Amino acid sequence: MKIILIDDDDKLLNLLDEYLSANELEVYKANSGLKGLEMIKQEKFDIAVLDVMMPGLDGIETLKEIMKSHSYLPVIMLTARGDETDRIIGLEVGADDYMAKPFSPRELLARIKAVTRRKKKINRDEEIIHDLIELDTNKREAIFNGKPVELTGAEFDILTILVQNKGMVLSRDRIMDLARGKDFMAFDRSIDVHISHLRQKLEKDPKNPEIIKTIWGIGYLYSGE
Repeated sequence: MKIILIDDDDKLLNLLDEYLSANELEVYKANSGLKGLEMIKQEKFDIAVLDVMMPGLDGIETLKEIMKSHSYLPVIMLTARGDETDRIIGLEVGADDYMAKPFSPRELLARIKAVTRRKKKINRDEEIIHDLIELDTNKREAIFNGKPVELTGAEFDILTILVQNKGMVLSRDRIMDLARGKDFMAFDRSIDVHISHLRQKLEKDPKNPEIIKTIWGIGYLYSGE
């Protein structure tokens, strides 16, 4: 597995490099957002670990650039402990997971494995066609009503889970388990945020959704109608 670490803390980069390399990961390091973007253009990575607080191009802006041309790339964000705003913004832009500093290298490795397991699971079908939705899980592209729809990585994964389970009510916890892996520790609002964004992109009236319905007290259901 090839991973890129983007953080301006060289001491942390070296520590993570030593630990992850010892666990058979091929590690690349960048101490700025700009350097990280250049390396992502040149190499094909399996996952990126990206710090939010960096001088110059910060983590959120770097993530936005990654999502523009490399939306297939799973990203784990590193945030300051207790800074919920950064976590919400990161998930909205397209991050797959987040970790609050300080953390142990062992925990990061567990998160990396969970995110990549989830990607492999969701990508098991190359093409899924249901009603007005067409999903190419290899290219990670979505077509709705004959037109391409731009989705973040998390939005694509959640929509795929819902479409694959058409007609079934899925709780938030079940969606998290299927879309992110059992090791993922999300805050309660994350699924709701992504569902809201999906409705903005797919529904005629997002306030009165017909495609992705809320089953109060239980979860969400993809009706395809």
